[in-house]
Amino acid sequence: MLGVCGAVALVAALPLAMASGSPGGGAPPKNTRRQAGARPGWGFTHTQYSAEHGTPEATRKAGALLSARPLPQNQHIMGWGAENPEPSPGRYDFQALDERVALMRATGATPVLTLCGAPDWMKGGRRGRTDWSRLEAAPDRRHYKDFARLAGAIARRYPDIRHFLVWNELKGFYDEGKRRWNYEGYTQLYNLVYAELKKQNPHNLVGGPYVVADHDPPADDPEDRSPELRGSWGELDQRSADVIHYWNEHKAGADFVVADGSSYTREGHETIPDEFAATEKFADVTRWLSNVTGLPVWWAEWYVEPPAEDDRPGGRDGWNEQHRTAVHATAMMQLAASGASAAFYWNPQQTGDDCPGCLWRSTHLPDGGQGLPMARLLNRFAHEFPPGSAFRPVDATAEPGARIQVLADDAAVLVVNTEHRSVAARVDGQTLTLGPYEVRWLAR
Repeated sequence: MLGVCGAVALVAALPLAMASGSPGGGAPPKNTRRQAGARPGWGFTHTQYSAEHGTPEATRKAGALLSARPLPQNQHIMGWGAENPEPSPGRYDFQALDERVALMRATGATPVLTLCGAPDWMKGGRRGRTDWSRLEAAPDRRHYKDFARLAGAIARRYPDIRHFLVWNELKGFYDEGKRRWNYEGYTQLYNLVYAELKKQNPHNLVGGPYVVADHDPPADDPEDRSPELRGSWGELDQRSADVIHYWNEHKAGADFVVADGSSYTREGHETIPDEFAATEKFADVTRWLSNVTGLPVWWAEWYVEPPAEDDRPGGRDGWNEQHRTAVHATAMMQLAASGASAAFYWNPQQTGDDCPGCLWRSTHLPDGGQGLPMARLLNRFAHEFPPGSAFRPVDATAEPGARIQVLADDAAVLVVNTEHRSVAARVDGQTLTLGPYEVRWLAR
């Protein structure tokens, strides 16, 4: 994938039906090319609020949106919309998780479960009580086997679910004294969970370590920077690389490797050299993970919009939807072109009217449930660029001083205007005028 600035460029491209204007467009249906197994493709993660609760008409609309072109859907077993699944040893409460799984089933999703977090009694808390302020605490080592048994109980309860992510971002596993991740403890937990899930069904697919691929700006100071992966966007945090290497060497087995990360730096939240070019990090990390592990690469989360600092306006709520969607489209192009097997959009669903980046209008509103720009982009991209897509070259030029991003295969071309102004371009033989931050699909 290449940026285009006033010159002809050969860029990978893929098949899509013609659409223009709103991000994602609306293409006629065609036969799915989604690959099974460890390559489910593009999907999203449910958070605290989703489509199973709200006004009847709004939940119906949201359900129809999710059913029209089903995507993989990911749900955590505790928190992020689910209650404590085992408040006391052997006493289970799966009602909330059942509702989320029912939503995934009803909308035709490929269901995915993230095995995080742990009941309080597994991490020093009281039996029968849930302290949600400690959601991100890791289980005590003496309870690793108990957490694995819980994972097995969940696998038995939902025998149709085949995809499992073990833990989330190594939450609670950072060793402050050693200034590094406790990858030994995490890998011990992972191996126990892996063995339990495979015992329940050898066809279950399991992955980890779900590490945050942090990075810092390019610098001469080598502290905490990995010499094995760097780019114009910065340098990979060595602590993240150490997690991957240790887990890869000591894991009992894995069907895929999981990471997440952002295109902005760990400190300062800088996008280098800019918010669009910084997304090259996703391609570089994907290729690196594939080379190191030899496994399909899953992105459990990806982020492109820096948070606001010191409560100042801006950050994730500062970009308009056109800008936000254009940068996400560019990040997804990088992930697809580098061969990612799965990527899950973290859906920041809320109950109110203002919800930047949400996939649908809140189902708690009387007129809610309608798809928003990110849903249109995600649905269309998943339909057109499933794992295994054969990307092809495409001729593309933009007016002097402007940059566009292009990705294509035999049937379609995705074009992104990275400028906040209209841009004249010629792509695959077509003359275009692209609006500010416009995302447009072209048929080949």
